[in-house]
Amino acid sequence: MSEVTKSAVSAKPNDEDVVAIDRLRCQYEQLRTELARVIIGQDEVIRNLLICVFARGHALLMGVPGLAKTMLIHSLSDLMHLKFSRIQFTPDLMPSDITGTDILQETDVPGRRAFEFVKGPIFANIVLADEINRTPPKTQAALLQAMQEQSVNAGSHQFKLDKPFFVLATQNPIEQEGTYPLPEAQLDRFMFLIHVDYPTAAEELRIARETTGGAPVKLEPVLTGQDIMDYQDVVRRVPVPDHVYEYVVRLVRKARPKAEDAPEWVKKWVMWGPGPRAVQYLVLGAKAHAVLRGSYLVQVEDVDSVAVPVLSHRILTNFHAESEGITSREIIKRLVEESREE
Repeated sequence: MSEVTKSAVSAKPNDEDVVAIDRLRCQYEQLRTELARVIIGQDEVIRNLLICVFARGHALLMGVPGLAKTMLIHSLSDLMHLKFSRIQFTPDLMPSDITGTDILQETDVPGRRAFEFVKGPIFANIVLADEINRTPPKTQAALLQAMQEQSVNAGSHQFKLDKPFFVLATQNPIEQEGTYPLPEAQLDRFMFLIHVDYPTAAEELRIARETTGGAPVKLEPVLTGQDIMDYQDVVRRVPVPDHVYEYVVRLVRKARPKAEDAPEWVKKWVMWGPGPRAVQYLVLGAKAHAVLRGSYLVQVEDVDSVAVPVLSHRILTNFHAESEGITSREIIKRLVEESREE
């Protein structure tokens, strides 16, 4: 028996987790079916968004206007019995508009007033940060701090955010005037960068026929907050064979131009590569991907399936790549192909 086979055989989930994985797979299909009633196409986007939810990560959706990014996130919140909040990011948005602020209020004692903290829209389970690149860095930082620490610091107050907690942000890639693009260090807070592309001709025909008449579809909740947290725990317990861990580390290290085993073409095109957080998110994303396809064990194919959304915003290309029209997504796909051949 080979070392790879031994590793796979020795890593098996317990019977209770097998039942939970089967149940999650069924509810995942139910979620997809319900979302298909309001969102036409975008199957890969929906899958990646749900992988982030079950892997306990945050997602940034990148796409031109009119591709139903906001509608998708709002519909997802309708299918989960969770508190939803939408923040429209604008140039004049202040950090206190997100976190909350102290307001002077009358007390029960006549003539006496006291400050009372009024919580902002960040105090929700699912937060839609719409057009996150339209607000200044100081306000972006308030949101990103809450994402990282799962808490809010406002003046002398410190509050823990309710669980589960997800930030699902949107960004428009074509309008750069008057925007404040997220720096790479802040982009790293997002588990996935999900590119939302145009629908196919057949899907666009369905959009024309099915969304221009009749009453809006009402979605009923499929999952509760406790269900989601239970499934997140199950996902983290999914076994990973040693050869898959090694594959993940090898893939990430090859994307770093200063690494000894980085290919020459990576050194030519890449200015900066992904850090250790990419390793963590590749493993967690692969675990969630394996579960959602009904597997009880992570395979290399699961890593490959989440490599682009995990790594594309963690690889910074240089002027050589830009002059040749090479994108980070193309670099990742080539790295995956070469790593699989080894």
